[in-house]
Amino acid sequence: MSQSNRVIKKNEISNDSWSPNSSEQQPQHKKTPSYMLSVMPRLAKQQNYRYRQAAATALFALVSSPSAASFSSTAFSSSKNSWGIVARGGSLTPTTTTTATATTRFMTATTTSTDKESSTSNTVADTMTPAAKLEALRAKMKELNLDVFIVPSDDPHLSEYVPEAYMRRKFLTGFGGSAGTGVVTQDKALLWTDSRYWNEASLSLDSSLWTLIKQGQPKVKTIVNYLGEMAANRFKENGPLKVGIDPFVHPASFAKELNEAFSEAAKKELDRSDDDAPIGELDTSHPNLIDPIWGEARPEVPYNAFRPHPIEYAGVSVSEKLEKVRKEMESKKATLAVFGALDDVAYLLNVRAMGDVDTCPVGIAYATVSNDDVTLYCDPRKVESSEVQEHLKEVTIKPYDDIVKDVKAHCEKPDNKVWIDSSRSNLAISSVIPEKALVDSQNAITPMKGCKNEAELEGMRKAHIVDGAAMAKFVAWLEDTIVEKGKSVSEVEIDKVLTGCRAEQPGFLECSFPTIAGVGPNAAIIHYRAKDDEVMRYLDATQPILIDSGGQYTYGTTDVTRTWHFGEATDEFKETYTRVLKGHIGVDSMVFPEGIPGFVLDVFARKSLWEVGKDYGHGTGHGVGAALNVHEGPHGISPRFANKEGLKNRMIVSNEPGYYEDGKFGIRIENLLEMMYVNPEHDKPSESGEEASSTDKKFLKFGRLTMIPIQKNLIKLDLMTNYELDWLDTYHAEVFAKVSPLLEADSPAMNWLRKSCEKIDRN
Repeated sequence: MSQSNRVIKKNEISNDSWSPNSSEQQPQHKKTPSYMLSVMPRLAKQQNYRYRQAAATALFALVSSPSAASFSSTAFSSSKNSWGIVARGGSLTPTTTTTATATTRFMTATTTSTDKESSTSNTVADTMTPAAKLEALRAKMKELNLDVFIVPSDDPHLSEYVPEAYMRRKFLTGFGGSAGTGVVTQDKALLWTDSRYWNEASLSLDSSLWTLIKQGQPKVKTIVNYLGEMAANRFKENGPLKVGIDPFVHPASFAKELNEAFSEAAKKELDRSDDDAPIGELDTSHPNLIDPIWGEARPEVPYNAFRPHPIEYAGVSVSEKLEKVRKEMESKKATLAVFGALDDVAYLLNVRAMGDVDTCPVGIAYATVSNDDVTLYCDPRKVESSEVQEHLKEVTIKPYDDIVKDVKAHCEKPDNKVWIDSSRSNLAISSVIPEKALVDSQNAITPMKGCKNEAELEGMRKAHIVDGAAMAKFVAWLEDTIVEKGKSVSEVEIDKVLTGCRAEQPGFLECSFPTIAGVGPNAAIIHYRAKDDEVMRYLDATQPILIDSGGQYTYGTTDVTRTWHFGEATDEFKETYTRVLKGHIGVDSMVFPEGIPGFVLDVFARKSLWEVGKDYGHGTGHGVGAALNVHEGPHGISPRFANKEGLKNRMIVSNEPGYYEDGKFGIRIENLLEMMYVNPEHDKPSESGEEASSTDKKFLKFGRLTMIPIQKNLIKLDLMTNYELDWLDTYHAEVFAKVSPLLEADSPAMNWLRKSCEKIDRN
């Protein structure tokens, strides 16, 4: 989520009497995004939640078009649109609630507090300097006799995106990327992060206090190996290295990895055996050391309400999912399965939430399944509505903090066994499970969630078609503004307008991740996030822009990247763009045996770049949830061999090769793809209801979900093969056929789409 910090001028909010349901004509100056944003806090104080929610929907949609506002305001009465999105009962139902990235913070604040003057995250200003924060942490470490304290990105559910209350690493370091871990000793402060965030971290960290460790580089140690070596170097003079962590925000696997690193370093550096006393100790006995330093400024843990996820989009009932889980539990001889990842809980119980984690439709909760019960551990305010209570009537609701106590109690009974995935469960839970009672392997939800059912796939297809309509309107506006009007547009405004275009679409809820809109050199910051500051740039006809964005719809999740240039690009840029496109087509065109890991396909994305000595530092593809998290396992496409998860029928994956030249530009082209059998007969169910068995080797191909044109005038034709040009024409024909019915005839969006989808001129 990216939003401007610009101060709203008084003359932009001079008339407070207008409301979205008023019959009076809306003042012209009140159609501006700035005005719409300025009235949000006032609405939060004056209205109760359901009307705030509806008003926010109407206001944001109105920024883009009166017709969108009409859609939003009519949600107060029963209606149904062509996608079957229903509003009923005098308020916006979960299937029609519409918000936008720029209002996500507003919606979170208004649904997690009792109408306070402002968001809890801003209750007390964070006035401590970075140096003062480190000084306070080191003082506490010294008091507790800790040599090291580790501050990860994670919440108790090991989420990629976390609620503000758990952004402890950002509070301490100033770096807000979704991946990174701080390691603090009495004389050093180190931050590990991967190549996606090297540029951003170097800009965010105070280099006089923090050292950036570029994770993944040759000869760069992992955190556990670094601590192992540190323990060995100081052991003779200082004894065991004492490492403090909060066990709720580290994976269960961390303790094992760290102890193995201590053991390995002891053998290698000190010639010690496993029978000798350890050279390092892990201390999990203290509450998180960051929270007292953060103090009253730390935001409240959110408790937004769950909503049922309709069976028409879920495809499989809760009872059917529980039956599958229990069948797997029986094969594992497990008596309890624990699910800690938020998307696992949401998927299992067919529930979604909005506001707990920005851009992710999940709620803060754990779930457990036994042979005769299923339990949801959450704040009771999340399940107060009668609709949710009816949906969860077969589920036991218990306090959020009871999870560790209950798992421990289950283990005390003879012969009971607990199934967790230690890579996706926190250490606090796993530490109460005796080794003899532990079943540690990929949980039953992960493969179920990874391979979509037909209802989920249909929802994803719909989401990408409406997303294509939103993008057509947005790019038509952007091109007209830059080329025809000769104006420049800030990255922040681009983010807001794009979100406004998505907000017009039926079923839109929020963005699926913070929009990346990087002009020129900012596009080389892989996970750049525009703010109204000195780094922000303006787009004109002289520079390219990379826009990576997506939407959360009630029926699906989108994620797309395009790189645009509305002027004359350099030959270097065009050649690199073409090579990235060739890699994109290379992956998209693959036919491959079912079950091979994603790294087998990765080389096809990089081949053309490698031919001229270029490469990119991130993976080529990640899994995507169906109306769930935009990043989802277990599969992916990456040069890293560690992920050996086989690619399977009905999985969804992104295809996003790129190239980044620091200080100059960034290029990425991303579509989402669904995997399907080459031979449709393999996908037909047998009489037993399972997939048809066959002695034939099964091969997969990709079907394209993303329906957004690729800019043709950036392509160097002499680098493209006829097959690749045919691929482009075929793709654009499909885009036009699916998206054009949603656009008005002769509208700017339709004209732009028609032009962009014309066959490429091969002369």
